[in-house]
Amino acid sequence: MQGIKVNRGINKKATALLVVMALGVAGTIVLSGTLKWTSHNAMVINRNIAYQNAVLAAEAATEKALSTLITDFAKEGAGTVAGRMNEYKKRIPKPDEHPQWGRYKFKNGRGAEDEILVTQVQPWTQGVVLQSQYRMLKGYSSIFRIRANAYDVLNDTEAAVYQDVQLALVPIFQFAVFYNLDLEVFPGANMDMRGPVHCNRDIYAGSEPQATLTFYDLVTMVGRLYNTRKWGTPMKAPVFSGRPSPGYQLNVSSLNLPIGTDNTPEAVREVVEPPQGSENLNSLIAQQRFYNICDVVVEVYTNDVVIKGGKLSPGSAATIPWQQASNWISTNKTFYDQREKKTVVLTEIDVGMFNNWATNNNPIANSVRAAQGRYINSLYVIDKRPRTDVQLPAVRLVNGSVLPPSGLTVVTPNPLYVKGNYNAYGASVGSTNTANTKPAALISDAITILSGSWDDSRSSSSSCSSRVASDTTVNAAIMAGIVETVGSDYSGGLENLPRFLENWSGKVFTYNGSMVVMYPSQYATNKWPRTGDVYNPPTRRWSFDLNFTDPSKLPPLTPQVRAVVRVKWATIAPDES
Repeated sequence: MQGIKVNRGINKKATALLVVMALGVAGTIVLSGTLKWTSHNAMVINRNIAYQNAVLAAEAATEKALSTLITDFAKEGAGTVAGRMNEYKKRIPKPDEHPQWGRYKFKNGRGAEDEILVTQVQPWTQGVVLQSQYRMLKGYSSIFRIRANAYDVLNDTEAAVYQDVQLALVPIFQFAVFYNLDLEVFPGANMDMRGPVHCNRDIYAGSEPQATLTFYDLVTMVGRLYNTRKWGTPMKAPVFSGRPSPGYQLNVSSLNLPIGTDNTPEAVREVVEPPQGSENLNSLIAQQRFYNICDVVVEVYTNDVVIKGGKLSPGSAATIPWQQASNWISTNKTFYDQREKKTVVLTEIDVGMFNNWATNNNPIANSVRAAQGRYINSLYVIDKRPRTDVQLPAVRLVNGSVLPPSGLTVVTPNPLYVKGNYNAYGASVGSTNTANTKPAALISDAITILSGSWDDSRSSSSSCSSRVASDTTVNAAIMAGIVETVGSDYSGGLENLPRFLENWSGKVFTYNGSMVVMYPSQYATNKWPRTGDVYNPPTRRWSFDLNFTDPSKLPPLTPQVRAVVRVKWATIAPDES
């Protein structure tokens, strides 16, 4: 019997076909799943991109409003910011600025469209510790919040962002050093800088090889940091020990005086000058001008002396007769300044006698004190006698070891000379102990320290060996001009901001205060003479006066700069209030 034959080749082919078909179906299923996953993933990616773009759009809206708010505060102050809050809300990106903005609707997160939210979340408060890089400072400050929602119409995606910014008025003497010009400092001996340092331009810092310059607190600058002289010579790099590391910050915002214009050195100089002609006393510059705000104003002419209250001071109506001032004002003394190569024609103020007049029982001083509701604590002096190639009108303070009860700020647009100990007696002489000192500031075109041994009759000698100094202490903030570096003619640097005309070799100049440079010198303009003939340097025992960290102990009429501190940035849910 013949059996049935099975074609195993056909069976193998059929099996293979079934396997291929099964694999095809499986592949199709996998491919379909992959395509679905890819499609879903692409959708997620696209939505994420759309969301991130919406975040950027919302941030752009906050930045647009914030830039206007910051400019208004820097130039015009808190009053202008308060008056323009509704305007800031409308400062949103527009399609006419870029077509891309047409795809977004901007909201304030509270139901209103075509505007964002601008609110004051912390009231203006005095003595507030500032945030971020200015955390060592205290000021009159407030915090504002700018919040924006951006809705992407094409992708149905919405994001929300807010920024908090701190606006502050910061007393300038809370800085150990503040420069509105380039800051140069290259000491030949060890120099320790304690306290905040700020420069609105570039900083050139270092030391001679045998010395070390150390900054113990944060150094901030609008510009860059150089470890070379301005003309390029490398110097020993300084040590930065402040926090946060590396102890300095570049490209920070400029800190400006509220004078209603750009803070160029020429514009800032106006605060120490008298007004030219009539002036709107409500203007920002008028309100910062020391001539207007000092308690007592002394104007010296060739044949006259006029003494009165400042135009914006409560004692503005006071006119002080010469008979009451002749024992503390002298206008007939001269000496020769070897640096300026000119005869200095002096208006000399006896600070001790001024203190007696200001605090004793006399009708004029009584009326000024009554108008102020406090002791007299500020004095503006201007010598308007002719300046020539051989004559330099200036102001000199003598007998200044004891100041009035609430301190004293002395301001002059002329060069200022300080003779002997100033705001220093008892334990404060030759010491960093300022517990018993008074709040004090010296503001001028330039400042020169004359020791207690200074003798006018020896000033004409071409050698400083005949002008031997004695140990001297000055406890006061300084705001003065400098002669800037030109080519390889060094300005003298911070180390020579207080000028000298004596042989200080082996002697100590003790200084506790704050050093501020806002403008170049306009009248005492001869370049730094180097050491040898004009002067030999003292041992510098310098410290930042920690009293100035207490707002109640700052010098009278301390200028305040406007600071803007970015406090916080965050994304939030669009419906979060």
